[in-house]
Amino acid sequence: MKVLSILLAMAASAAAFAPTQVAPRSVTTVNMAAGEGTYIDEERRFVMNLILLGSAGVTVGGLAVPYILFFVPPGSGGGGGGVTAKDALGNEIIAKEYLASKLANDRSLAQGLKGDATYLIVKEDKTFESYGLNAVCTHLGCVVPWSAPNNKFMCPCHGSQYAPDGHVVRGPAPLPLALAHCNVSDDDKIVFSTWTEDDFRTGSKAWWN
Repeated sequence: MKVLSILLAMAASAAAFAPTQVAPRSVTTVNMAAGEGTYIDEERRFVMNLILLGSAGVTVGGLAVPYILFFVPPGSGGGGGGVTAKDALGNEIIAKEYLASKLANDRSLAQGLKGDATYLIVKEDKTFESYGLNAVCTHLGCVVPWSAPNNKFMCPCHGSQYAPDGHVVRGPAPLPLALAHCNVSDDDKIVFSTWTEDDFRTGSKAWWN
């Protein structure tokens, strides 16, 4: 009887120290739940990053575009096809009316390529010269007036002077006035277009191209 009691006591002690088994299904469920939570957090973070990036791009773009356009010259569509010359009020100049109102050898300003002040030249026979002259001084950018009594362009800013065809006769201007082709269209409008050939006054490549 004592032996049987001792055996039962030993079995009970062994059972007390036996490791408790954990249900694998519960562990798997908890791990899956934790994994899904981590996946959801990463997805939300990715979406939020996209939203922030997109909003920042829109903001920067909205500020950058006007800033860049500020430095783009106001082109008048005068690449290869040319632009119609306009008067000081922005009206297109009609060749016949213009010539009727001007004397021979007249040099008057019009709006030319890129909106630059450009001289229309009336020849002795009361027709247009085949070129116009950009009125911007090549020294520091003043608009150079035509002096009929002196028969030359004379800059009031620093004393540069140009011949009737725009080449330099007195410094400090380093370069001649820029050229532009001048033609009369079929509908009797004056058209300026880019001068891409060599400068006939210097025999060298046009500096403004």
